[in-house]
Amino acid sequence: MALHTIVLMPGDGIGPEVTRATKRVIEAAGLSVEWVEVPAGASALEQGMDDVLPKRTLAAIMAHKVALKGPVTTPVGKGFKSVNVQLRQKLSLYAAVRPVRSLPSVKTRFENVDMVIVRENTEGLYSGIEYEAVPGVVTSLKVASQTACMRIARYAFRYATRRHRRKITVFHKANIMKMSDGLFLDCSRKIHEEEYPNIDYEETIIDAGCMKLVQDPSKLDVLLMENFYGDVVSDLCAGLVGGLGVVPGSNIGDDAAVFEAVHGSAPDIAGKQIANPLALIMSGVLMLQHIHEDAIADKIQKAYDAVLLDGKTLTRDLGGSATTDGFADAIIAKL
Repeated sequence: MALHTIVLMPGDGIGPEVTRATKRVIEAAGLSVEWVEVPAGASALEQGMDDVLPKRTLAAIMAHKVALKGPVTTPVGKGFKSVNVQLRQKLSLYAAVRPVRSLPSVKTRFENVDMVIVRENTEGLYSGIEYEAVPGVVTSLKVASQTACMRIARYAFRYATRRHRRKITVFHKANIMKMSDGLFLDCSRKIHEEEYPNIDYEETIIDAGCMKLVQDPSKLDVLLMENFYGDVVSDLCAGLVGGLGVVPGSNIGDDAAVFEAVHGSAPDIAGKQIANPLALIMSGVLMLQHIHEDAIADKIQKAYDAVLLDGKTLTRDLGGSATTDGFADAIIAKL
């Protein structure tokens, strides 16, 4: 069995708890792995580092190519720059991929939801180019390059082909942002017509697309969009299946990939053993698929589906009383 070296960033708040639970599940499922633990986020500052994303953390990811990251704290409106944004930009993790599917016993308004949001991850409004034009007037620039638009479109169509998905829908606002979103559409159409005509393709203005999502999400499959739209829509879609605690996240580049829980660090419940580790465990499944350990990934997915269906060992957010480690124990028992 191949030995995998995986970088581990426990993160802040509940991060160390859900990370520990995820490690235990992955190892129990049979992965031969060496973990390289490195700091990131507020915890890095607490450990005496001079940056929330230390150079040795970046170096470890670049060396080993794959990382699993717990949630980190990002201050609102002040403080240090988002660790997540820095990771994406410095490692060129241009594709944020978030599968969203209905889970056994997690009751929501909809059933049989099964979508994937593919989000351009490096530019758009999140390029962070802002300045005060005149006193009291702030400008924020939205950046769109042909290189990045072509790259993310090609990734989405390649992903859809490999995962046997049926259709890609591009969310846009090209009726207003004719140049930036227009470029995104032009690139998506080109990739579809010239490289992947086998995949069904459609476009929808984002406001109409969001209405379709809450009317009948079963009509949508793979959603492709630029950075800001993808951030908002991926959380909206998470709400269709139970929230950020039950969806995984991944950030993919040509040279590295970081898999993460997309929920917050929840410092108010840190250390209380009540956090749900499922989102990070699910992200671990995406990681296993990425490193071609599909059999182990399938085993874990079936195990947590069985625990959810059984309904006897659920964490508080899912209506139960199990601890973080207790939920992991239940999954391990199903393995």
